[in-house]
Amino acid sequence: MNTVEVCIAPPLFNSFNQKEKAIVIVDIFRATSIICALFMNGASKVIPVDSLEIAKEYKEKGFLVAAERNGKKIDFADFGNSHFEFFPEKINNKTIVYSTTNGTQTINKCKENEIVLIASFLNLSAMADYLIRLKKDVIILCSGWEGDFCLEDSVFAGALIEKLSVSGVFSLNNDAAISSLDHWNLARLNLEDYLKKSFQYNRLVGLGMIDIIKYCLAIDTSELLPAFKENCLILNK
Repeated sequence: MNTVEVCIAPPLFNSFNQKEKAIVIVDIFRATSIICALFMNGASKVIPVDSLEIAKEYKEKGFLVAAERNGKKIDFADFGNSHFEFFPEKINNKTIVYSTTNGTQTINKCKENEIVLIASFLNLSAMADYLIRLKKDVIILCSGWEGDFCLEDSVFAGALIEKLSVSGVFSLNNDAAISSLDHWNLARLNLEDYLKKSFQYNRLVGLGMIDIIKYCLAIDTSELLPAFKENCLILNK
């Protein structure tokens, strides 16, 4: 039987035995949700970068750049961090350079891992089905916020764990996985209402981004599976 673990924040990731495990990266508000949106709207490749300096260098080379810090679009960027900006006519078959406050740093922590996947509520069932077929141990890596725990990432981890555990081929392998499943069971009847208590929900509401929250909490709107390979994100085939 395969195992599933949850890492509640990136600073803890190096303490996990990662050998031959599939890493599933989660940043519900908003990086992994927006990465799914980029591919849903036709992007061919996404390059996640840690720093704004690197993002600006790409911009100067002619790349399209999506970049934000603390929820706000960076002045030199073509896009911020909202699915509303990614019209197919703008990004279809294009490479997008992407830099966010937390999510892209988390992705780049996994450069040495062989299997790194991008998950959100948008591709929840497709991700679960793929992991069941893959037959590998799984670590769900939550991006959190500035190195700390985020409730929405844990709730998503619980939703994914539920689908993996009912398959009969996965067992929970740490207390964070058990806690995440408990969070999901509390949230499942009204996901948005449950998350209204969370810091990130209220931060985004304060920035006028309630529509983005609703988008990020929509379940199973995509079957696409972004994967991190050779320092960029592509669609898993």
